[in-house]
Amino acid sequence: MRLGLFITLAVALPLAVSAQTLDAVGGAVGSSFTVSVNPQYPAPYSQATLSFTSSSIELANATLKVSVGGKSVYQGSVQPVAVTLGRAGSVASVVATVTSHGSTYTQSLSIQPEDVSLIAEPISSAPVLYRGKPLASPEGSVRVVAVANLRGASGKTSDPTTLSYSWTVDGTRITDSSGIGKTAVIVASPMQYRTRSVSVVVTSQDGVLVGGDTLSLTATEPSVRVYENDPLLGIRFERALGGGYAIKGSESTLYAVPFSFPTLNGAPSLQWFLNGNAAQTGASITLRPAGGGEGSASLSVVASAESTTVTTGLSISFGTPASSNFFGL
Repeated sequence: MRLGLFITLAVALPLAVSAQTLDAVGGAVGSSFTVSVNPQYPAPYSQATLSFTSSSIELANATLKVSVGGKSVYQGSVQPVAVTLGRAGSVASVVATVTSHGSTYTQSLSIQPEDVSLIAEPISSAPVLYRGKPLASPEGSVRVVAVANLRGASGKTSDPTTLSYSWTVDGTRITDSSGIGKTAVIVASPMQYRTRSVSVVVTSQDGVLVGGDTLSLTATEPSVRVYENDPLLGIRFERALGGGYAIKGSESTLYAVPFSFPTLNGAPSLQWFLNGNAAQTGASITLRPAGGGEGSASLSVVASAESTTVTTGLSISFGTPASSNFFGL
């Protein structure tokens, strides 16, 4: 959408015809009625909502007619009207006419959608070849990337590296991260149960093409999951262990994975505890029951990164129960 939406205002005599320019939020300055466009930077093939206000016209008793590209899309009482937009760079020529007490007031504006999307990339932990995406942790960071596809009315695409990116976090412009070719920004994750708003406005060098997008970040508490590492099948990522685990052979190897821990200053550390005593560090631990008969033990793993610490515990059972008779029945 263009940074400035251009309006021509025509009123019934005796007033003369004059030209007005929309401000950044889509309102006409000094006109008989104001047209606001929401969202400010509409996406291709979306809908932009036109809203109408006036301090000099009684809109409650007025009628409204809206046309797009010369085709009428609405006629009736004054109310918000949705306008369907086309591909990136296409121009929707809108004419809004308000009639009140026999007088007619007209405004013309152009809406040009542009394709800008924000992608959040939390800087947090996940296992190798993990098909999902780690979540933002409360004390971590998130890299937000802008993917811009600004096109002119002819369909010609602008090189993303030549565009200017203006970043805003929670209403504050991030000057150091803004500028030509600055397609990404690293922001701190919000505290748990809170959100953080990140927005970008992308502009061509001549200022003609403008697009933008906004996303809301939320944080999720990190977690540690324990999996069985089978000697033949490998790590059984399809089923996380919880509650209890039985060692059926002479030994078992377990593997711990920290999910969504902050990694800006390095990977989280892992410490295993057996019956409350420190056993070993690292992602894996191999358990070998000693002696005969059955028994149990408590096993826990603690994952730490910066000031974030999470513990997961398991109850381990091992050994063969004693036989009730000679035949083992």
